[in-house]
Amino acid sequence: MNIKSIHTEEKPVSAKKVFSTTEGNVTALQIKAAGVLKEHITTVPALLICINGNAFFKNENGITENLLSGDMVNIEPYVKHWVEGIQDTQLVLIK
Repeated sequence: MNIKSIHTEEKPVSAKKVFSTTEGNVTALQIKAAGVLKEHITTVPALLICINGNAFFKNENGITENLLSGDMVNIEPYVKHWVEGIQDTQLVLIK
């Protein structure tokens, strides 16, 4: 299976849970160029990994991370954050 094959719709943002345990889950995200995963918070620490493409991770504390293939960012709980697609981008979110 390839991560790109998980997202069959042409929506600007798509999220599909790909793995779940009793303590957390893994979600495959696809953000199209110019797509925006709107601001939100998490209640637990999370790790966002860019598989391919290019996107900006931003948060309310003024942090901006340019995510390219292989880059990752730790997401703090209770801090508003969002992701903006620069190119079509595949990401994995681990919580």
